[in-house]
Amino acid sequence: MHLLLNVFPVVMTVAERAGAEGPPEVPNIVTILYDQFSSYGFAQFLHHWENVFFSVLIAILLGVVSYVASRRPAVIPRGLQNFMEWVVEGLNSFVCGILGREGSRYVPFLGTLFIYILCMNLFGLIPGMKSPSSSIDTTAALAITVFAYVQYTGVRRLGILGYLDHFAGNPRDVIGILLVPLMFPLHIISELAKPLSLSLRLFGNILGEDVLIAVFVGLGVTMVAFLHLPVGIPLHFPFVFLAMLTSVVQALVFASLSTIYFLMMLPHEEH
Repeated sequence: MHLLLNVFPVVMTVAERAGAEGPPEVPNIVTILYDQFSSYGFAQFLHHWENVFFSVLIAILLGVVSYVASRRPAVIPRGLQNFMEWVVEGLNSFVCGILGREGSRYVPFLGTLFIYILCMNLFGLIPGMKSPSSSIDTTAALAITVFAYVQYTGVRRLGILGYLDHFAGNPRDVIGILLVPLMFPLHIISELAKPLSLSLRLFGNILGEDVLIAVFVGLGVTMVAFLHLPVGIPLHFPFVFLAMLTSVVQALVFASLSTIYFLMMLPHEEH
């Protein structure tokens, strides 16, 4: 009971500190540990690598779920295996619907990307947890990974000359050749803009919904602060459903655009 009563001042202290240092955020297990044990090395380490900690935690949880679902595969799937197969089939249909029959080779990467981002987006809605995708470092890392894989795919499938020809705008006549000095830098700029737009879009939307929820959580706690209760008025509750919707939409947008980037890089006969 004593520990429960200590939750209220800890939440208020962490929330005030977050508001002073940056956007307000709902306290999670790492920020609470840091607030209580800031002089200890483990708390400082977790606080410094907070987003990495939650990213790795989500990856481990997804790995455990995948292992459990595929540990004893049955001819007639049931339970978790049935659900996972349904998810994989849905992602395969989605990717192949854009890339065609060649798309199945990219399903493991793009499907994992969608599931991972979706789980990161939703993880912050669990009390005591945080959405790693609300950090620009996390979203930039994901976008750079997509960018690198797309460029690697282009070089591998088109060859060096074909890859350069793609950036030159595929000139096949005199006018096309004359436009190469213009088209080449434009294509390079457009390629470099893709990871920037991917990372900023996901980061901005998830951070925005987290800040919205944090503001209303703080407001609900402040309204009953005089009672010194360990809880507040759940004013943020309606926005949780909105955050669930936007989390799914943003994961789908990120995966869709990544798939389209592969489509734009693949040879034309594979479209």
